[in-house]
This record gives sequence, C-alpha cells and structure tokens, in this order.
Amino acid sequence: MTPPLFDTHAHLHFPDFAEDLPAVLDRARAAGVTRFLTVGSDVDNSRAGIALAARLPGVWASVGIHPHDAASADASALAELERLAGAPRVAAIGEIGLDFFRDLSPRPAQEVAFRAQLELARRVGKPVVIHCRDAHAETLDILAEGRVGDVGGVMHCFSGDVGIARRCLDLGLAISLAGPVTYPSARALPDVARFVPGDRLVVETDCPYLPPQGHRGQRNEPAYLVLTVARVAALRGEPLVALAERLTANACRLLGVDGR
Repeated sequence: MTPPLFDTHAHLHFPDFAEDLPAVLDRARAAGVTRFLTVGSDVDNSRAGIALAARLPGVWASVGIHPHDAASADASALAELERLAGAPRVAAIGEIGLDFFRDLSPRPAQEVAFRAQLELARRVGKPVVIHCRDAHAETLDILAEGRVGDVGGVMHCFSGDVGIARRCLDLGLAISLAGPVTYPSARALPDVARFVPGDRLVVETDCPYLPPQGHRGQRNEPAYLVLTVARVAALRGEPLVALAERLTANACRLLGVDGR
C-alpha cells in the first residue's frame, strides 16, 4: 500500500467542488491522499480556503493574490492578506507570481503584486507558492531580488527545463510536479523529474485543473495524485513506496506542518 500522500496544491474551496467535496475527499483518502494544501488566488477565496481548512482534518490553506488578479493587490488587500496569514491553518503565501501567457493583468501590475507579496511572506515567515507561466526569467529575477531563500517555497506545477529547475534549486525552492508530467507530449518534464534531488521534490494536482493522462477533459481531483506519483517513480527508477514517503516528508517540511 502506498504511504499517505500530500497534495501540495489543490483548490478544494473553489466552486468546482461545491456540490460533492465530501465524496471527493473520500475518494482521495481511499487512494491514499490524506493531506492537502488548498490554495488561494484572491482575498475572498483565501478567506474561503481558511474556513475550509479550519473545519476539515488534513487540510491547510495558503493565502495570496494570483497574477491574473494582480490589479486587486492594493494596500488594503495586502493588509488583509497579512492579517489572514496569521490564521492557525495557514501554511504558505500563494499562489503568487507572473503569468505572461494569458496576460490577464498588465505585466507591470503583476510584478508589483509579486514583489509586495514576497515582502509580506518575509514579514510573516511563511513559504511561498509560486505561479510561473511563460515568465521564467522575470520570475527568477524577482525571486532572487526578493530573497526568497529567506522563507523558502515551491515552484508550483513546474513547467520549465532542467536549467530552470537548477536555478530554482539554487534559490532554495522546491520543485512541484503535477499532471503534465504524465502527458505523452511532455518534453522537458521527464528529465526534470529525474534531475531534482529527492529531498527537494513534491507533487500536486492543481485540481480542478490539469488532470493526469487518462483523465484529461475531466475535472481533476486529489485521488488522481497517485497517477502522477507513479509516473515520477517510474521516471526516477525508484520504488513507489519509498518515493511516496519522501514526497510527503518533503511537503510537511516545506510547509512547516506536522501532518495532523
């Protein structure tokens, strides 16, 4: 039996799960996924994530403003995030970063919000959950300037190559692999899965998005994390049980949680 797994990036408090979250969590736990970080993307749903984590065992929350919503990251929103970050089950600041693929917020606004939330993370002493799409050079520069190594964090749903992974590791970040590592079209990710040191790797679903191969076109959910872990174990040539144990230990250490 696979040891308990930690889904380090889910959106369990999003409307996609409003109708059947208990069943979703039952399926996850039956599959061996027993710990979850439910990740905020703006102030309102960060509050919702905290409320969910407060009432469900094995669930922690992160609070942050996604680059798509960077225009909302004014002084009052940042002050509220800092207040929310003090809640007992808040383990991280995120997801924060840059998205130059969809460009739903002006790039200068994204960079301002990103820098401000890195500063917030340092003030509250929480690791960061980084979103980066088509903006690796800019993201890494801001992370270096913002001394991300002071708090640590994770490159969520990593989409770069080995060279970018090496730079993330040098900054003190963990690398998180998600469903795309299972896709036949994945080019760089198999090499990344083999390259990342075993103590710097975590896994996630990013549910309801990015389901693994075999479930594409469906809503993603935490139970499918086992498919990603199995693929990573095969790529690394490691026993599934040993890898699963390490991934969960890494996640607990990264997020500063004791697993309860």
